[in-house]
Amino acid sequence: MSKELPFLVLCVEEYKHQKEMTGKEVMDLFNQYSVFEYIQAFYDVLHTTGTKYIVNDIDLYIQSRQTAQS
Repeated sequence: MSKELPFLVLCVEEYKHQKEMTGKEVMDLFNQYSVFEYIQAFYDVLHTTGTKYIVNDIDLYIQSRQTAQS
């Protein structure tokens, strides 16, 4: 098991909780905007921050991807 996997699960669960979404909704959103790849790429930085920061950072990343796709 990779060291990132438990962190990815934490990110999904925390995002789900803070955004009041279902697990499927979060998975679909994360897959649509390649959030898992982003989290893995920046694992070294993100895993040292708090959950509110992580969720906010994911939101900013998704927003930037949405803007890029427009």
